[in-house]
Amino acid sequence: MSRIEIKEVTNRKELTQFIQFYYDLYRGNNCVVPFLFNEEMNTLRSDKNPSFECCDAKYFMAFSDGKIVGRIAAIINRRANERWQRKQVRFGWFDFIDNKEVSKALLQAVEEWGRAQGMTELAGPLGFIDTDREGMLIEGFDQLSTMYINYNHPYYAQHMEQMEGFEKANDWVEMKVKVPEKVPDKFSKITEMVRKRYGLRVHKFTRKELIDEGYGRQLFDLLNTTYKDLYGFSQLSNRQIDKLVNDYIKIADLNLITAVMDGDKMVGFGITFPSFSRAMQKTRDGRYLPFGWWHLLKILKWHKTPIVDLLLIGVLPEYRAKGANALIFDDLIRWFQRYHFEWAETGPQMESNEGVLSQWQYLEATQHRRHRCYRKNL
Repeated sequence: MSRIEIKEVTNRKELTQFIQFYYDLYRGNNCVVPFLFNEEMNTLRSDKNPSFECCDAKYFMAFSDGKIVGRIAAIINRRANERWQRKQVRFGWFDFIDNKEVSKALLQAVEEWGRAQGMTELAGPLGFIDTDREGMLIEGFDQLSTMYINYNHPYYAQHMEQMEGFEKANDWVEMKVKVPEKVPDKFSKITEMVRKRYGLRVHKFTRKELIDEGYGRQLFDLLNTTYKDLYGFSQLSNRQIDKLVNDYIKIADLNLITAVMDGDKMVGFGITFPSFSRAMQKTRDGRYLPFGWWHLLKILKWHKTPIVDLLLIGVLPEYRAKGANALIFDDLIRWFQRYHFEWAETGPQMESNEGVLSQWQYLEATQHRRHRCYRKNL
C-alpha cells in the first residue's frame, strides 16, 4: 500500500464521504445493520446536534492512492471531563480496512488533536453522549446487530490489542432474551407485593403527557439520575433531552414504554422498540428512499418482526430494592406476548453492573455480544 494520507473533514461533501465509507466497507455483510443516513449526518453536524453545546469534534479520513481506507471522529466532551475529572479526548466512528498503518495513522490524528487541546487521555470508541453508540465489538461477530450498537470486523480488536499503550477501560455485554409464554412467577409475585406494600403502580403514557405535559422530559431527567455513575456518562441538557423526545418518543408505540409511579412521582421507566434490524438491511445505505420508508413503516406500525429491542431501563436507586424493576418487566412481557415478539435484545450493560445483569436470571437469557472501550495515556 502506498503512503497513508490523513485529511480533516471540512465541508458537507466530505462529511457525506465520511459517513458513506461505513456502508461501502460492510456491504454484503448479513450481520451489519446500516445506520440511518440522515441520523448520522445530523449527529455529526454541529448545527444539528445539541451535544455540541458541551462538545468539540474533528473528523478525519485516511486515503491511499486517492481512495478512502478509513475514518475516525475525535470528540472532547467538556461536561463529561468535568464530571469525571479527566482531560480525555474520545474517538468514535472508527472504521478502517485491515491495514495496521491505516488504523495507527487515524488514532495518531486524534492523539495529536487531543494533545493540542490539552488532553492527557485517549478513550473509545465513544460517542458525544451516552445514548450514542459505544464500544468496539469483540465478541458476537456472527450475531445480527442492531441500530443502536457498533458492529465491526474481528480485525479491529486485533489492531487495538497490538497497538502500543492501549488497555481495556470498560466492557459492555448484551443479552438475547427469549420472551416467555407466561410472565415468570418471580416477577408476578414481586409485582403484587410491591403494589400492596409500597403503592407503586405502572403507568402507560399518552402522547400528550409525554410531549405537551413534560413527562418526556421527566423521563430523561430520571435517566440522568439513574445513569449518572455509569462509565463516561455525560448529563443530558434540556436541549439534548428535547431532541431525544422528538426523535424517539414522538414515534414510539406507547404500549412498549412503561413507567413506574409512586403517587405522581416517576421512579422508573422502560423504553422498548420493535427491532428495525432486518428492515434497515433492506434500505439503500440507511436512506428512506426509494423504498426504505416502507420497510421501516411495517415495523413501526405493524411490528412485523420477531424481535424487540430493550433500549433503556432505569429505576431510582431507592426503588430498586423495593422491586420496582419487576413492575416494568411484568408489564412489558405481557405486551411482548400480545405483539408476538419471540426474542428481546438488551442494550449494552456494563459487565460490572451486577444488579442489572442479575435480573436476567429469571428468564432464558444468553450473553451473545460484548463491546470494549480502550484507553491510552497521552
